[in-house]
Amino acid sequence: MQKNVTASDVARALGMSQSTVSRVFTPGASVSAKTRKKVLEAAQQMGYRPNAIARSLITKKSNMIGIVMGDVKNPFYPNVLSMFSRELGKKGYHLLFVNTKNNQISDDEIFQLCEYNVEGIIITDALLTSSLASYFKDKQIPIVMFNRYEQNSLFHAVSCDNIDGGYQIGKYLLTKGHRHLAFISGNPNTSTSHDRKKGFQEALQESGYTYTTEYGDYTYEGSYQATLRLLKSALPLDAIFCANDIMALGAIDAAKEIGVRIPEDVSIIGFDDIDLAAWSAYSLTTWKQPVNKMIAATIELLLKHIEKPEQNNLIIYKSIKGSLVERKTVMDRH
Repeated sequence: MQKNVTASDVARALGMSQSTVSRVFTPGASVSAKTRKKVLEAAQQMGYRPNAIARSLITKKSNMIGIVMGDVKNPFYPNVLSMFSRELGKKGYHLLFVNTKNNQISDDEIFQLCEYNVEGIIITDALLTSSLASYFKDKQIPIVMFNRYEQNSLFHAVSCDNIDGGYQIGKYLLTKGHRHLAFISGNPNTSTSHDRKKGFQEALQESGYTYTTEYGDYTYEGSYQATLRLLKSALPLDAIFCANDIMALGAIDAAKEIGVRIPEDVSIIGFDDIDLAAWSAYSLTTWKQPVNKMIAATIELLLKHIEKPEQNNLIIYKSIKGSLVERKTVMDRH
């Protein structure tokens, strides 16, 4: 059986210390260009691969970032996961992915993160109890919430400006001549659904209009059933705003199922701009979240806190405006 090549083997072959070899494979460590070149060439020839776990025990840096995610069925989040992995990789970090079972982070999942000595954590759509929030705070493990925030939170947060998005959607539908509107909400306990509804409501109230609300739970199935209830009622409905795209797709399919034409009979608009929204079968008009900017801001906040924790006592919430993407599911009714 072939023996694993170690840093000591490389150092011995080059006639230098093991610590010098180790510094070459430690991000940010001071080492001359000439030495780095010699070590990397020798490592490649000898088949040496640095042991990340062993290195983390020595340097006290794991270069691991935990990301906690609940709703992996929603295409928005797997795409976000892929983008975080790519962008953090460019900065020398690796992701440890944790999928929560019931959208609330459990003790077992916390221990999993701590076992790998993560340097920071990104939380997307999972809920963090106050006791666990205090635990992370005491352990001085920085957390940034992505695409959501909590009132009086102990941690930084980055999200789309959901109030503005909901408001602009409301104004857009009114401008297009819609007067009988409905909103299909996600989880009412989340800031995303609450704020999108709040902005939508403000826009309609300013013009003297009301709307009907149904509950879709941020899922295709939930919205499908909610849309059937709306369209089979006696309401003179002409537009539906869904709090995310996956619900908007469920609404479109439900309408087609009972012979309601989109957009001739009812306009439908979503929120997120997932890849499926652009498919010709849907061609969904939606509100595009500025995901690239949101991910960049999240990483900036997290790494700044990791590198200079003493300078980051102030809790920061960044809200970034999105933009309308017009396709074919909203009709001008003038």
